[in-house]
Amino acid sequence: MARKANVVDIPSLGTLDRSSGQLGRQLAQALRAAIRRGDLKPGEALPSTRMLARSLMIARGTAIEAFEQLTAEGFLESRGRAGTRVAHSLEEPPAAHTTGVARPAASSARIERFAQLARRFGEVPQVPFAVSVPLGKAAPDDIWRRLGNRVRARGPGAPAGYGDPLGEIELREAVVDYVRKSRSVRCEASQVIITSGTQQGLYLACQVLLDIGDFAWVEDPAYRGITAILESAGHSGQMVRVPVDAEGMDVEHAVATCPHARAAFVTSSHQYPLGMPMSMTRREALLSWARTHNAWVIEDDYDGELRYAGHPFPSLQGLDPERVIYLGTFSKILFPSLRLGYAIVPPDLVDAFCGARVLMDRHPANADQQVLAAFINEGHLDRHIRRIRGVYATIHRQVNEAVARWLEPELAWLQPTDQGMHLVLWLAAGIDDRQVADQAAEAGVVVRAVSPMYAGPHGRPGLVLGLGGFSGEAIDAAMQRLARVIESASVQASACR
Repeated sequence: MARKANVVDIPSLGTLDRSSGQLGRQLAQALRAAIRRGDLKPGEALPSTRMLARSLMIARGTAIEAFEQLTAEGFLESRGRAGTRVAHSLEEPPAAHTTGVARPAASSARIERFAQLARRFGEVPQVPFAVSVPLGKAAPDDIWRRLGNRVRARGPGAPAGYGDPLGEIELREAVVDYVRKSRSVRCEASQVIITSGTQQGLYLACQVLLDIGDFAWVEDPAYRGITAILESAGHSGQMVRVPVDAEGMDVEHAVATCPHARAAFVTSSHQYPLGMPMSMTRREALLSWARTHNAWVIEDDYDGELRYAGHPFPSLQGLDPERVIYLGTFSKILFPSLRLGYAIVPPDLVDAFCGARVLMDRHPANADQQVLAAFINEGHLDRHIRRIRGVYATIHRQVNEAVARWLEPELAWLQPTDQGMHLVLWLAAGIDDRQVADQAAEAGVVVRAVSPMYAGPHGRPGLVLGLGGFSGEAIDAAMQRLARVIESASVQASACR
């Protein structure tokens, strides 16, 4: 274990009033107050009297006087050469004297909405069927660590200065080459903005493209991340939820409902959560609407690379680069903690997106951008994606087999799909999918309820099952536990009818 540097510091003690004298008493009072507030905690070391006197520009004898007084009162304890510490006997710092009646912090609907999001998007346990948990064969192999060591060894230990708000040019050029070959995206490196993931890309698009009062089309059901962004930005009343069927977003319905929307948010290659791709007829209709009404299409290419059989469906952006903002991420296909994605925007929007990004976090963290660029350029990403397509195809089959083994078809059934990192398990009418999700978590199984992803209070009940990198044995055992929860919820639903 690395040794911790022996540096002792204390919180600010305020200003000593030299004109009034009694500096030792003033210092003792300041230290006493810091201990009572909890700024100094039991067992914490204090600087030596010599160091403290030097920092406060007082005589050392004054510091000794204060330490001796607090030691006598039981606030401090001296350990000879080990120095002086706050007394361990103070298990909890004495409470500071307060006046009046404590009142709870003010709350509001806005505060509660953000608090709910924090609870919904908290840390995900690495158990079946959590979404985006690439374990075992689904995780990058050791090449990422070795490549990272090699790249970092070539650069400075602590890079100085601010980086480019668009991201490192090496990574942006690698992204251009990657999306051109794998997703039929047409762009230049100057159009690429490295983000901390798709969520940040969605947020930037809302900030840049939508003024107050502008309407936006959003799929129904949809990823909670985009609906929450629009709600928090004051667009709840302008969010037009568009039904999704076997061909994806129903563009004809959207045009009939709100033709003058400013933007459309779609997961065209692999609809989230249902899993189908948008048909070519719908794609052409969507782009025709955008051109006619000078509107924007924000394409979240969710799981676009991960089709098990045949070639992945091409992007919308390749059909009309001037109207489409394309969002992608490496966090899901590599590992979620990477937090690197990208937005590809038309040239006229680059400065606006860059400006909005500067207000959020100035520029993406530099640590892994060079590593990821090398990972792409040396062909490791292509090999990784080819490998995990087979891995997820196997897990997809194992989940299907487990559902058939443990669940009655009239209680639950899977939505057909041939791509992606998750499946939707539909539940019989009347079963509360939120209740099932809560009870499944207690049984050590993580699933997401589908009904909250629909507009209105009566969404269709279902569960999102992440494929992850779990073994066949783990999948089967988890499905057995989940089946018990679903059966119990079905019995409760029948009793309430």
